[in-house]
Amino acid sequence: MIPETRICKECAAQFPIEQDDIGFYEKFDVPAPVRCPECRQRRRYAWRNERVLYRRNCDLCKKSTVTIYSPNKPFKVYCPPCFWSDKWTGFDYGRDFDFSKPFFEQWQKLQLQVPRIALLTKNSVNSEYTNHSSNNRNCYLSFSTFDSENIMHSANVWKQSKDCMDCYLASVEGGAELCYECVNSARIFNCQFGVLLKDCTDCFYSYDLRGCSNCVLCWNLRNKQYCILNEQYPKEEYARKVEELRFGSFGAREKLHARFREVLEKQALHKFAVIEKSVNVSGNSIFNSKNAHHIFDADKAEDTRYGIIAPDVKSTMDSYHYGFACELNYECHALIHAYDVKFTHLSYDNSHLEYCDSCHNSENLFGCVGIKQGKYAIFNKRYEESEYAALKNRIIAHMKETGEYGEFFPPQLSPFGYNETQGNIYMPLTKEEALTKGYKWEDLVPGTFGKETLKPENIPDNIKDIPDSIVKEALACVQCKRNYNIVQAELDFYRRSMIPVPRLCPECRYRRRLELRLPRKLWTRKCMCGGAASENGSWKNSVRHSHGNGHCEVFFETPYAPERKEVVYCEACYNAEIA
Repeated sequence: MIPETRICKECAAQFPIEQDDIGFYEKFDVPAPVRCPECRQRRRYAWRNERVLYRRNCDLCKKSTVTIYSPNKPFKVYCPPCFWSDKWTGFDYGRDFDFSKPFFEQWQKLQLQVPRIALLTKNSVNSEYTNHSSNNRNCYLSFSTFDSENIMHSANVWKQSKDCMDCYLASVEGGAELCYECVNSARIFNCQFGVLLKDCTDCFYSYDLRGCSNCVLCWNLRNKQYCILNEQYPKEEYARKVEELRFGSFGAREKLHARFREVLEKQALHKFAVIEKSVNVSGNSIFNSKNAHHIFDADKAEDTRYGIIAPDVKSTMDSYHYGFACELNYECHALIHAYDVKFTHLSYDNSHLEYCDSCHNSENLFGCVGIKQGKYAIFNKRYEESEYAALKNRIIAHMKETGEYGEFFPPQLSPFGYNETQGNIYMPLTKEEALTKGYKWEDLVPGTFGKETLKPENIPDNIKDIPDSIVKEALACVQCKRNYNIVQAELDFYRRSMIPVPRLCPECRYRRRLELRLPRKLWTRKCMCGGAASENGSWKNSVRHSHGNGHCEVFFETPYAPERKEVVYCEACYNAEIA
């Protein structure tokens, strides 16, 4: 059936409303969206300040705390112990709904009065500088990190990882240990600068390896060991060649990284998308899923559309960074253990919520902020069950009349400036563009410049020559010029793993890792496999291809844009070469 086509209210682009989408809207009794998927996602991005941290005093205990809210933000901010304590309740801020005024105008006044948690962190030890994280020990400047220990400068580390730095794992298939600068990898040990590694040990600057050990600058290998540039060596000769690479030298590492980027662009074979054990899906980095489309970083996703970072979700649509038992969710951000939740931000362990913010362990809430362990409440005021249902329906009818019902919160209500959020990382805007679109902007983002006490050119090249005193120095990023420092735990990690002190600040290292991940967008392309006459010249198993010596005629949806340099194959051609 031909999908219905609409014009985005925000960017004026055409976008489809699929028949499956309509069924979902009917199930949830919500109107079809008036914005395209990208503009809808931008709104959700604009509510996630994941990693821009400040210091301010808790408004309850008055102690200094780390927080995602700059001191000039007009909110009450409680440190995590005070927020989760029984010293206050969100019901103290309850109020009646005024049918003579718009919903969001009244909701914003409630939002400005109810305390907000400084950082969303639970059940963690010595992990003050973590956000959207729980059940961790000794973690530092790590975000969306769970059940892990001794993690530094990392993001989306989800499952029992230990002693890792500068990683973006995004995998529920298994953790990592003693790893550095690894991306989209699982069950790895002592690996550095790896992408798409699985069940690997002692692999460095490598791409798409499985079951491998002791490999350097390798790609597309399976169950190999002692390889450099895909050439296998005797164990003793391999060790000698690795020693000659001088891993402890910053200059040598820079050359290795540049060679690694060449491997990715010119030598490695790329499958159109990472999709495993899944049926009827589209997107990338998808595992154990079915009937799920336009989803990214998903595991056990079923009957889901337009989901980003979605482990264990079912019957959901248009949601971001949510999962671990989420079902029947629509237009949400930052949910865990959520059932029948719509238009909601940053809320864990809930059911039957709409238009709520920072509510936890609750059910049957509408338009609430900061409720913990509550039920049958509207605008933080309790009602009997029958009263609640009747009033909720009246408010929804009112919102439909004012044109407010059916979309995520407007950008004007976001607690953050757009430049503080993931929106400015994945869908960047200038200050003028952001303000024109109705987003906020924060002019006082943290960071110092020109205060370095040790210039990059004066840092010793080899980690063996780095003095203990470097932890007392202020360094300067060679890319953005921002000052940063090295803490003792970092220095210990670098020395143990023979890693030179980085010349990039943590934020620039994070953005460099993101460059190794594919965009959350799809293009229609044709397989590049040319059989025996393949123009890329790197792959030769044409006899194993179903299309023989001619060009493959398969088209697919892929996150590899047409102008990219990589060689991209359909799944059948990729498997014929790699398996």
